[in-house]
Amino acid sequence: MNLRVLPLLSIAVLLGGCAALQRVPDVDVLQPTSAVAAPPPPQAAVTGSIFQVDRYRPLVEDHRARLVGDTLMVQIAEKISATQKATSSVDKTGEMDASVSAFPGVKANSFAAGRASLGTKSGNTFAGKGVTESSNDFSGVITATVVKVLPNGHLVIAGEKQIGVNANVDVLRFSGQVDPRSIAPGNSVQSTQIANVRIEQRGRGQQAEAQSMAWLARFFLTLLPI
Repeated sequence: MNLRVLPLLSIAVLLGGCAALQRVPDVDVLQPTSAVAAPPPPQAAVTGSIFQVDRYRPLVEDHRARLVGDTLMVQIAEKISATQKATSSVDKTGEMDASVSAFPGVKANSFAAGRASLGTKSGNTFAGKGVTESSNDFSGVITATVVKVLPNGHLVIAGEKQIGVNANVDVLRFSGQVDPRSIAPGNSVQSTQIANVRIEQRGRGQQAEAQSMAWLARFFLTLLPI
């Protein structure tokens, strides 16, 4: 093997390891986040009627999402708080006294003034206390698209928002399952009324890189986690 190739291989292996160290946990947001065009339905016979099953919308109700491709405004208001406390204590003491007043072949005065007495004491005390707290607060607004209508009428929605400012990009992705009865007037719904919610907010660019640990520090932290 050419010796000039070895440094290049070493650099490639090192870069591959760095990429593994910088791995970011994924969120299982439904993909794709936009509606996929469904195959066109078979051509229905022209009856001259206003009512059409595949595209019917009542004329006297507010516009609400009901078909694939419709949009729905989601009010994200997720707040999770958890506190755990634990206290334990153990206290144990013991005491023993023994003495000899007489022994065959030994003068009685040999046991006077506590010369043949024995006393022991033991004690063990343990106390422990622990408190764990976790709090997350996420709020925002995103407009999602109906990507699927389930047989029971529930809507599977997904949406994505990307905002780029200078050299930074902020990405917000959302997906979930909505009961049409939870949709409020104005075609909006609270995220707390959506099932199987998946929310992901990531940053790309210089600002996100400044908030992440450098790859060399991650490398040594992997080798020496203490």
